[in-house]
Amino acid sequence: MTAPQAACLQAALEIGYHLLDRGASLLAAVEQVIRVLEQSGLFNAGKGARRQLDGVRRMDASIMEGLSLRAGAVASIEGIVHPIAAARLVMEETHHVLLVGPMATAFARYFKLEGQQTGRLIRRLSYGAMLERKQLLRDRHGTVGAVARDRSGTVAAGASTGGIDRMLPGRVGDTPIIGCGVYADNQSGAVSMTGIGEGIIRIAAAKEICDRLALRQSPVAAAKAVLKKLVTRIDGAAGALVLAPNGRFAIRHVTPRMAAGWWDGNGTPTVGDQFQ
Repeated sequence: MTAPQAACLQAALEIGYHLLDRGASLLAAVEQVIRVLEQSGLFNAGKGARRQLDGVRRMDASIMEGLSLRAGAVASIEGIVHPIAAARLVMEETHHVLLVGPMATAFARYFKLEGQQTGRLIRRLSYGAMLERKQLLRDRHGTVGAVARDRSGTVAAGASTGGIDRMLPGRVGDTPIIGCGVYADNQSGAVSMTGIGEGIIRIAAAKEICDRLALRQSPVAAAKAVLKKLVTRIDGAAGALVLAPNGRFAIRHVTPRMAAGWWDGNGTPTVGDQFQ
């Protein structure tokens, strides 16, 4: 993690906490934390989102709150800075949970969300050429996310991503899939995942962690168990932010590093990139 990334994480944590402390809604706090990271260009989300193999940024995001299990998500959205804002609008302005592709982009533009360039093809590639490039490029991944709890005990989770390297056009990972990339339920807890989405999807990681919390496992034990399953069953790679309704939490990962942090309002936020 670079010094600018650490400073950005610290600022995001401070903003989110102060919003809650001043009476803002839980969803507003989670959204704003993620917006700070999307805006920075320092992470694989928003302005820093990676491009798919045809040169276009297609991004995913989701948000969920645990009181009434409301959720909203977008997948393969293009040309906006804050996919997390679009996800929240899906939740609050429609009866749907997930919008995808050009219609998700049109939806975001209808609400006048801040735009950015989607990218352009330097040269037109055939599908065969893209598949060939897919095998040659180095695999990197990353997602920005947040979990939070308000004074009433309601929890929420959100995430936003530009995906992974070697993405075929139209690839969608775990982030916009409720129960995979995020989940929140006041009866169990809130989870936001990061990592290689194909593995996270195959075990519905966020929901399984929450199910274990509902069975009275601690956040640390629940995260460790599901991440161990991810590695042993399908050789996956991921990290998790886990928060129980009583305020206990865990930051765990089975990747070499995971830039993350937490703050309870005392002192300064704790930020690091290893939480083993």
